[in-house]
Amino acid sequence: MKKLVVFASGSGSNFQAIIDGIEKKEINAQISGLITDRQESGAAARAKKHQIPFVEIQEKNPDQFSNKIIEQLNDWNPDLIILAGFLRKVSDSIVHRYQNMIINIHPSLLPKYGGKGFHGLNVHKAVIDAGDLESGCTVHFVNEEYDRGEIIMQKRVDVRENDTPTTLAARVLKAEHKLLPTVINKLLKD
Repeated sequence: MKKLVVFASGSGSNFQAIIDGIEKKEINAQISGLITDRQESGAAARAKKHQIPFVEIQEKNPDQFSNKIIEQLNDWNPDLIILAGFLRKVSDSIVHRYQNMIINIHPSLLPKYGGKGFHGLNVHKAVIDAGDLESGCTVHFVNEEYDRGEIIMQKRVDVRENDTPTTLAARVLKAEHKLLPTVINKLLKD
């Protein structure tokens, strides 16, 4: 069975979408573990609830942070690594070691509104401020640049006239919860 490792910093709702996809037999894989960089994150609470191993790595030094991640990945030996709301940049050494094995979900239609600082409500505020008529989410391979890896799949969401960053974020997140398991399933089959 294919093994997944998920990286998450926040509430872990995309992590939960992966767990749900596995439990519903929509994804034929197991989650070997979760790596989080936030103490007591929502993602860690979800891992506990579903008896999924997890580690919190809060190392400030980038090289030591990467080394701890690589040690953990060596133990878990993943077939696919999923960044599901992970806010720290993954080092080039990890990207090179796991070339085309790391994917990220991003809350915009890349290449628009990607890169450093474009996460959470910042993305949705930028979409609304620009007057865009649509937004959405993107799953892409991770490379050395923030949100610049090859796009795998996108899902579009209309921007409504009365949208706020919060209301748009909620609709985009629902789309993320559908898109991410679909892409994981596709990649595991290919």
